[in-house]
Amino acid sequence: MAVVPAAETLDGLKDRFDLGVFVGDLALDEEVTSDDESLEGLQQELDNCKNDQEVANILASGIKLREYTKGVENNIRQIELDSIQDYIKESENLVSLHDQICDCDNILLQMETVLTGFQTEIGSISSEIKVLQEKSMDMGLKLKNRKAAESKLSKFVEDIIVPPRMIDIIVDGEVNDEYMKTLETLSKKIKFIDADPMVKSSKALKDVQPEVERLRQKAVSKIFEFVIQKFYALRKPKTNIQILQQSVLLKYKYTINFLKEHAKEIYAEVRTAYIDTMNKVLSAHFRAYIQALEKLQMDIATSTDLLGVETRSTGFIFSIGKEPLKTRPSVFALGERINILKEIDQPALIPHIAEAKSQKYSYEVLFRSLQKLLIDTATSE
Repeated sequence: MAVVPAAETLDGLKDRFDLGVFVGDLALDEEVTSDDESLEGLQQELDNCKNDQEVANILASGIKLREYTKGVENNIRQIELDSIQDYIKESENLVSLHDQICDCDNILLQMETVLTGFQTEIGSISSEIKVLQEKSMDMGLKLKNRKAAESKLSKFVEDIIVPPRMIDIIVDGEVNDEYMKTLETLSKKIKFIDADPMVKSSKALKDVQPEVERLRQKAVSKIFEFVIQKFYALRKPKTNIQILQQSVLLKYKYTINFLKEHAKEIYAEVRTAYIDTMNKVLSAHFRAYIQALEKLQMDIATSTDLLGVETRSTGFIFSIGKEPLKTRPSVFALGERINILKEIDQPALIPHIAEAKSQKYSYEVLFRSLQKLLIDTATSE
């Protein structure tokens, strides 16, 4: 029988397996005939064990395979006996564990019964909740429709109703800021009645429309009287037109807008009256201003100042003496009058201030002042 040296490495053992060696060993230890065991497939199993580390270690140590197998079986048997002893020692604990498991089973069974009852009750509650949900959806839809109807109805009532306070202000109130706000509210109501065709077909309009029309007529009458009085104030002597326009007419300009929207004929009369008033007032002011400017004019040349004039006397008794010819060209010189081009945007002259200072101005300065005042007045209007 060939013996494998123990000093050979694991790789060498894997490459040098000899089937005869192992078969011979098996035959020497136990008489095994070919009838008892078959060696078919042994070589394939040995080839499969080449890469097994445990088998390689056994072969390297020189231990016979059957002896190693018996040792392993003995170890397993001993472990089995030890396990049985451990089980016997823990038998009381296992019995207690078994009892606890049985108790848990009973508790879980009771819980299952309770949960089954809960499931049944939840099923019935679910059906009730479904019914309540349907009722809630119906009620929500009804509430939504009622809110929409209430919103439209409240807006309609608010737009068409005429509060007693509005009637008192329009009829008996003075023209002030509160009166302006009330006029705006009345204007919205009139527009609402005229613009919406559904309002015209409503029965509520039959009760409200006469009152609204009377309020409109009263407001137009009061506005007309108020504005005409202010126009008359413009015609009074020594009236500051700009202050009256800005503090009164401009402040209450909505009254004119109200007439323009809801009383076009009265608006045309007011507009004509204003144009006539301002025409007379401004014409008088400009005439007085022109007369005052004429007093400030500086005489630079007269009708006798000509470019070509004879310097010597004609000898007649009534002949008028002339200045020497050398001073005559200065009359037509531009001089400092060209500075007027740099003062185009300066304010207009104030005649009484200039007259108090005894100042005189050339015709160009006076003309610019007049045109500046005219432009400012037209722009203001």
